[in-house]
Amino acid sequence: QVQLVESGGGLVQAGGSLRLSCTASGRTFNNYAMGWFRQAPGKEREFVAAISRYGGNTDYADSVKERFSISRDNSKNTVYLQMNSLKPEDTAVYYCAADRTVGLVTAALVYDYWGQGTQVTVSS
Repeated sequence: QVQLVESGGGLVQAGGSLRLSCTASGRTFNNYAMGWFRQAPGKEREFVAAISRYGGNTDYADSVKERFSISRDNSKNTVYLQMNSLKPEDTAVYYCAADRTVGLVTAALVYDYWGQGTQVTVSS
């Protein structure tokens, strides 16, 4: 069982930056591929970024490439999402997720564990 807690959300102006953190309970964090997803009001949850167990591989949604960066620190049981050049359309609740998979996972339905989400609001 893994418990995930996100933090770092907030209100930011367009063009600004935020860094989200997701800290996991337990001592086997490096057994899990991690991902970030987001859900805007009235829309389905969508993939944002994913990172493999040891951080060697990453993947991004086209809408965030060149602006967002996912990383992890296995010594701190934490995965990060650095978000730069934020746009109003990035406004959503952001969720981190974990799965015991070797490689990358981009499909939400594959992930077994989810955090409670953190709100990101980008004003124009």
